[in-house]
Amino acid sequence: MRRPPHPSPEKPTLPPRPAVELQRRGELRVERFLDVAIEVFNEKGYQGARLSDIVKRAGGSLSTLYRAFGDKEGLVHALMERSIRDFGKDVEELLDSPLPPAQALEEAACHMVEEILSPARIACHRIITTEGISQPALRDWFRVHGIQPAERLLSEYFARETRAGRLHIEDPDMAADHFYMLVFGGLIIRSINGWVDGTQLPQIQGRARSAVRMFLQGALPRS
Repeated sequence: MRRPPHPSPEKPTLPPRPAVELQRRGELRVERFLDVAIEVFNEKGYQGARLSDIVKRAGGSLSTLYRAFGDKEGLVHALMERSIRDFGKDVEELLDSPLPPAQALEEAACHMVEEILSPARIACHRIITTEGISQPALRDWFRVHGIQPAERLLSEYFARETRAGRLHIEDPDMAADHFYMLVFGGLIIRSINGWVDGTQLPQIQGRARSAVRMFLQGALPRS
């Protein structure tokens, strides 16, 4: 049985996106805007990207983009929502996995690494890293809605497996934070800086598996 989410006194909020009714063609146009926005943000950064650049590549009109997203911040918010949804599915699958922890965590890490190396996730990480001071609402919203829920699910998994006797973890919340940073922290930094990308996925998944084993076994010699 899953534990209720940890209480959060105040969740960062962003201005609501425009409520629009779109026909199928319009929905496809919106998805096209998002796909092209990922390219433009990764090429030019948040400050350098112009909505007119996105419209020029994607087709359509600037008025349609504004109607769908409101402004540049609304467009980034939509990108974050899509990335969070995809990443969250991988963590949810870990909770439902029937595999023993060593195998389940390695498989989950490989799936999550693939999402972290997706152009959309890289764009989100670059924006919140480079623009975190000037765009605190986006930064804090992404942490509360994108990072903390994943850590809570990991904590829930560690607590469940400890109760079942398959793991021994005294503080599941702390363990979730350590796991996230050990397996994904360095990768996020390297992907933000363009040192790695999805073309190196097999090697990076191998590193993720190794990091999981380090987390489970530690570095001390076996007795």
